[in-house]
Amino acid sequence: MSNHSFNIPNLSQTYGQDEFFSRRCIWVNGPVIVGAGPSGLAVGACLKRQGVPFIILERANCIASLWQNRTYDRLKLHLPKQFCQLPDFPFPTDFPEYPTKYQFITYLESYAKHFDIAPHFNETVQSAKYDETFGLWRVKTVSKSGSIPVEIEYICRWLVVATGENAEKVVPEFEGLEEFNGHVSHACDYKSAQMYSGERVLVVGCGNSGMEVSLDLCNHNARPSMVVRNSVHVLPREVFGKSTFELTTLMMRWLPLWLVDKILLILARLILGNIEKFGLKRPSTGPLELKNTAGKTPVLDIGALEKIRTGQIKIVPGIQRFSKGRVELVNGEILDIDSVILATGYRSNVPSWLKENDFFSKDGIPKNPFPNGWKGNAGLYAVGFTRRGLSGASLDAISVAHDIARSWKEETRQKKKSVAARHRRCISHF
Repeated sequence: MSNHSFNIPNLSQTYGQDEFFSRRCIWVNGPVIVGAGPSGLAVGACLKRQGVPFIILERANCIASLWQNRTYDRLKLHLPKQFCQLPDFPFPTDFPEYPTKYQFITYLESYAKHFDIAPHFNETVQSAKYDETFGLWRVKTVSKSGSIPVEIEYICRWLVVATGENAEKVVPEFEGLEEFNGHVSHACDYKSAQMYSGERVLVVGCGNSGMEVSLDLCNHNARPSMVVRNSVHVLPREVFGKSTFELTTLMMRWLPLWLVDKILLILARLILGNIEKFGLKRPSTGPLELKNTAGKTPVLDIGALEKIRTGQIKIVPGIQRFSKGRVELVNGEILDIDSVILATGYRSNVPSWLKENDFFSKDGIPKNPFPNGWKGNAGLYAVGFTRRGLSGASLDAISVAHDIARSWKEETRQKKKSVAARHRRCISHF
C-alpha cells in the first residue's frame, strides 16, 4: 500500500509548527477505512479487487472485535449463512446453515487472510474532519501498538466510516440502581449463564439478545424475569423448514411490503400462537415496515417462547426503581433479584469523532435511507449502517469500492498525464 510520510510547508504554516510536527503525518494514496469489522473488511476486499490501496484503522487488537469480545458463547448467526457471506468469499460447505459465533470469526479471519488485509490495530480515531482548503480529509488517531501512545494524522481523499450501528453499548439510567448491591452487567459482557446458576436474574430488554440470554439462563438453572416495556414482534426462525428471512426475501420480489407483513403475522400466529397473553404485545406496525422506519429488528424465536409459555421465563413490565436486592416495577410489583443483565442494545459512535458533517444524523446513522445511505459529499462513505445486517453491508461495500475505484483510477490517470507532460517539456529544453 502506498502510504508515505510527508511534509508540506504550506500545511505547517496553516496549522502552526507545534501542532503539525508533534505527530506523525501520513499521506494515504487511497481511502482511510475506520473499523475492521465485517463492513470494513468487505470494503477492503472489494478495493483490493479494484487495485486501490487503502488502510484500515481499528481501535481493538483484532478484527471483528464486537464478535470476538462482546458476544455470548451460545450465539449463532440468526440468518442462514448464504445471507451473511461477504463479497467474493462463500462460507465453507461444511459449516452448518446457522454458523456459531466461533465459526463466523474463523470465516472472517480467513476472509482477511485471503484478501491480504492487514488493519492497523490498537489505533483509535480521535477526530476526522474535511479540510475544505485542501480538499482532503484529516484523520487524527492515537496508536497504542507500541509501548508509548503515538499521535498520527492521516491525510486522504476518501474516508469510509465502517464502525457500524453497534459500536457502543447503551446503558440506561435507573433510579436506585447504585443501591442494588447485586451484580449488574451489560449483555456485551455476558458470556455464559454458568455463573448465574440458581440465581434470580432480571434481564432488561426483550430483543434477540434479551431472549437468548433469558433462554441461556433457563438452561443453566437460573430463574430469569425479562422486562418487556414496549411492544415487540416475535417471528419463528423457520417456516415449514425454510428460513423466515429467505421466505420474506422471496415474497418481497412479487408482493408489496404491507402484504408480506400480513402474511408473516398470519404465519407467526399459526406457528407460535397468541403471544400477547404471555405479555408480549405486538406493535400495530408490521415487522418489515417497523424495521424500515424505526430500525427495530423482529425477534426470531429459537426456543425462548416455549420457556415463556411454561413460566420458566417470567415476563414483567417496566422498571420503576431499584433498591437493595429488589426491583419495583411500574405496576407496583416488587421482585427479589440477585443480578441484573442489561440487554439494552448498542448505538453508533460516529458523532463522537466525525466533525462538522451533515451526512450522519445526531444518532450516528446516515440521514438518507437504504439504498442511498452509502455516499456522502467530499469523498465520505458509510458501510454497515443499512439496518439490513451483513447482506446490506456487503451491498454497500461493493457500491463504495466501485465509486472510489472510479475516482482513484481517474485521478491516477490525470497524474500520469501530468508527469508525462512535464517530462516532455524537460526533453524539449535540450
